[in-house]
Amino acid sequence: MRVLFVSFAIVLLDQISKLFIKGISIPFLKINFHGMYAGQRIPVVDGLFNISFAENPGIAFGIYPGDNFKLLICLFTIAASIFLFYYLYRSRNSIFNFRLSIAIIIGGALGNLIDRMFYGIIFGYGGIFHGKVVDFFNLNFFNFFIFNRLFGNYVFNVADMAVTFGVIMFLFSLDKKKAAGKEGDIAIENILADDKK
Repeated sequence: MRVLFVSFAIVLLDQISKLFIKGISIPFLKINFHGMYAGQRIPVVDGLFNISFAENPGIAFGIYPGDNFKLLICLFTIAASIFLFYYLYRSRNSIFNFRLSIAIIIGGALGNLIDRMFYGIIFGYGGIFHGKVVDFFNLNFFNFFIFNRLFGNYVFNVADMAVTFGVIMFLFSLDKKKAAGKEGDIAIENILADDKK
């Protein structure tokens, strides 16, 4: 279960990067960092990649089902994270890449969950479960419209990258996990066959 250190590192990196972008004020610790203002854009690769401060009140790709669903989104994320912890525990003897992929997904899920659960309270604009996810990596390519909605301008964060990378890694490691399982079964069959001799 040491792969959970990876989950912790992702959550830490995600939250530090978000606070660096959004800013934070803790008067009793004499911390007052302003960060970026909403909508501010810092070009990195002109026309393709920027650092842009945006807050997402909804879920992936800016989908916002409304305030009534915010609690449901948080509860679903909590349930999914608990399942992933359990699945990781059940898979503790699986190949490393498989376990690592689950740990990466957990880290990403928890990173955005913290925003949704607590940022409303921390930054004073809403209650628990009414926070907005801080996004800042802005990738802009192949812009197109579908149903009066612009696609091709993506704003995301460290947690989003972790979930995406973790899912891809998970899918690639499934075959290796199955292959490792079959090799283990063959090895056990060979041992049993040798015992019979």
